[in-house]
Parts: sequence; C-alpha cells; structure tokens
Amino acid sequence: MADDGLAEALREAARSPVRAAFREALPAWFDGARRPMPWREPGPDGRRDPYRVWVSEVMLQQTRVETATPYFRRFTERFPTVRDLAEAGQDEVLKLWEGLGYYSRARNLHRAAQQVVADHDGEVPSDEEAFRALPGAGPYTAAAVLSLAFDTPLAVLDGNVIRVLTRVFAIDADARSGRTRRQLQDLADVLLDPAHPGRWNESVMELGATVCTPRSPACPRCPLNDVCQAYARGAPEAFPVVSKRAPVPHHTIAVGLVIDDASRVLIQRRPEDAMLGGLWEFPGGKVEDGETPGEACVRELREELAVEVEVSAPIARVEHAYSHFRITMHAFRCRLVSGEPASETGEPIAWVPIDALDDYAFPRANRRVIEALIEEARAPRLL
Repeated sequence: MADDGLAEALREAARSPVRAAFREALPAWFDGARRPMPWREPGPDGRRDPYRVWVSEVMLQQTRVETATPYFRRFTERFPTVRDLAEAGQDEVLKLWEGLGYYSRARNLHRAAQQVVADHDGEVPSDEEAFRALPGAGPYTAAAVLSLAFDTPLAVLDGNVIRVLTRVFAIDADARSGRTRRQLQDLADVLLDPAHPGRWNESVMELGATVCTPRSPACPRCPLNDVCQAYARGAPEAFPVVSKRAPVPHHTIAVGLVIDDASRVLIQRRPEDAMLGGLWEFPGGKVEDGETPGEACVRELREELAVEVEVSAPIARVEHAYSHFRITMHAFRCRLVSGEPASETGEPIAWVPIDALDDYAFPRANRRVIEALIEEARAPRLL
C-alpha cells in the first residue's frame, strides 16, 4: 500500500496543476516570505559565494537557523575564504564550532577545505563528482551547495522537504526507511524546476521551516494548500509517517578534575576517530555495574592515564542528551597521589590554568563542568 502511494505520488507530480504549484506558486511565495540570512547575501558579482553557502549548509544540518546564524558569522569572519580555513589549525576550527555539536562535520569541512586548496586551486568545485569526493560531502550537501551556488539541477531532500512532500501527496510509507527516502528523492527530482533549482530548493525548505511545520502548520497561508492531500483530509499532522525509535540509552559517567598546587587542571584530547574527536575533555568514563561514580573515577584515571588519584569533593552533576543517548556526568575534584599522567592512546594531555580553559574546545557537558569549577573557585571561602 505504501509503495502504491509513492507510485501514485510520482504520477500525480507529473500532472500540470501539481507541478505548476511547486514550480510557480511556491517560488513566488518564497520571493515575498524568504527570511534574511547572511549566507543568502550575494557577492559583488550578484552570485552567492559557494564557500559561504557550503559553510552554512554544513552548519544547518540538524540545527535551527537561529542557532546557526551567530556561529556562521563568527566562523566566516575568522575564515572568510576556503584558503583561510585550510590554513587554520584544527583546535581553532573546533573552538569556533564549540557548542554547535556534530563536530565530525567541522573536522570534515576543515579537511575538505584543505583538499579544495590542494586539488582545485582554492575554488569550490562546481562539478558534482568532484564535490562529492570532498570529505563529508554527502548527497544533501552536494545538492544544496551546487544548486544554490551554481544552479546545478539537483533536488535536496532534508526533513523539511520530506514533511512537505509526504503531506502534499499523503504518503503513508515510513519516512525513516531508506527505500522511502530514495522514492521521495525521485519525487523531489520530478518536481524540481531545472531552470531555477536553487530557488526551488530554498522555497521548499523555507516552506517546511516556517509554514509546513511539524506541529500546528499554518495551512491556510500555504501556497500549496490547493494541491495538498493532507490539508484536504484535515490531517496534516498525520504525516510524515515514521516508525517508533528505539529507547534512548542512558549512561552514567564519572570524570576527574585533577588539580595541582598551581591551580592547573589536567585535560586530555579525544582521539580523532572517536565521537567528539579532537575536542578536549576531563579524563573519565562510564560507571560500571556495582561501582559508585567516585570509584569509577579512580579506576578510569588509572586505566586512561596510569595515575592514582584521591577523589574529594563533587564539583558538578550534569544531565546531557546527545542524538542517540543520554548521560549523567559526575565530576569530582581529585588529588594526584602517584604516577605521571600519560594517555594510553597517545593523545595529547595538558595542565591548564583554570582561567585558561576557555581557550580550548570542549564538549557541552564538559563546558558546564568548567562553569561549575570557575564558580567554585570564585566563591568566598571562610577562614
């Protein structure tokens, strides 16, 4: 039934009233409703800078415009060109990305900029095959950047586009399945305006972000409501149909803030190939069954850094959610009892003054521990 619905949607998309709504009414609406965004500003030649478009699209994946905008401004002020980004150190790139999440995207963007300089003389390639060969450049990024910057006829498929398409055509197939997504891509390809692909892509994404929203969509002011089957049924929020997610795992983490007599705290850098790779963190790890967080802290520092520590006061307890799991992090002030810290994986470690921790890029949960540590250091003490 679901496949029949998608097949019918493809047939419906080829009909002139539906195609006209997507190619004429929707872009016309977009021209009057588009939000001002720094990456939409044209350059002196009247065209968009492919590099700025590229940075924005990487930042905007699973991130709201309101969140990404200040990051984009800071990032492009510091790295205004591909060459500037390519020549930067990874630590600086990650520091400017700090808090935005999905740090592998920052690392891939940095490596891709270096490849653009090495292989394309610093010019973002307009050829789809060449662009897709860059680190982190998947189908969505390629379609977005090449259509917006070079008018390459490629249709984007993101969450906003999926929501619009499944509602307009009342598609009841599971939108999380790879098969359905491939068929939705075919549907977007059929509807795309090949003469103005960038404008078309932006108009569909803008509609999904501002009108065809997940909850309480503003259907009466939607330029597609005349052809929208979900609107005709009075049930737009029934689409897209998605399978239930598996329960989100929860982990209890213990980290140690080893502080020396000079008020320096010990930090280590995460491996490049790990989650949050390249960021700095306080040493520690998962609490095992039967352990207290304090016991886990002592064990983890012994295993990770070959040191013995004595746990004293708790500094912070942090609840944090990642995309696929949640953590409760317990942070303890620790005293080094014996051993010389050395990472078992060979990653860099550093003794850093507490007031210099802001110079390093940390995951958000660690950053909240730093805030608690600084607050404790500033608190008045009784003599």
